[in-house]
Amino acid sequence: MFNILIAEDDINILKLMEIRLKQNGFNTFTAKNGLVALEVYSKNAIDLMIVDVSMPKMDGFEFIREIRNSGSTVPAIVVSARGGLSDKTQGFLIGVDDYMVKPIEFDELLLRIKALLRRAKIVSENKLTVSGVTLDYSTLTISDGKSRSITLSKREFSILFKLLSYPERSFTKGQLFDEFWGIDSDSDEDTVKVFINRIRTKIKDFPEFDIATIRGVGYRGVKNGK
Repeated sequence: MFNILIAEDDINILKLMEIRLKQNGFNTFTAKNGLVALEVYSKNAIDLMIVDVSMPKMDGFEFIREIRNSGSTVPAIVVSARGGLSDKTQGFLIGVDDYMVKPIEFDELLLRIKALLRRAKIVSENKLTVSGVTLDYSTLTISDGKSRSITLSKREFSILFKLLSYPERSFTKGQLFDEFWGIDSDSDEDTVKVFINRIRTKIKDFPEFDIATIRGVGYRGVKNGK
């Protein structure tokens, strides 16, 4: 059973989420502000967080920033009435995994929760399987367990693993550069394109997946399946 922390100062929304999540088999912990949420988080093994932004004492962004600064990668969904681009940008920059604007559809929230928990499991196991082909982070190999097997460099593998872990999401060159090279790198964002082309060449014998270029945006992992 997964443990979900709900940080929300609206008692009606809090109770409704708690009831609906329990009905769907989740164990819940609740907090009415960020400070209480920090205390609850520190005392329990939390698998996912649902966080409102506008809370007293410590708002949702501050809470998530504290969690991320501690080194935690526990998935976080922001549920907020603040739906402007600047708010969403701020959220994703501090480490939010998903952002929903109130009022929300609970069935949609449930789908997003399940998707994030599935990805978190992939990351923790360091393996990702696509149509019988396994990407193993511990060995940096891609193999179908039969005749096809290749090994990538750590950076090549990390980029591919990231893109295929989030196949419905596009990443800009800037996002990939910041994550896999860092702002202190002597390279520039065009290096990302070089690595993407190199990865495509190496995985040409694996039609089960690919990297698509999204014009004007960046890159997206594609699972072709069978």
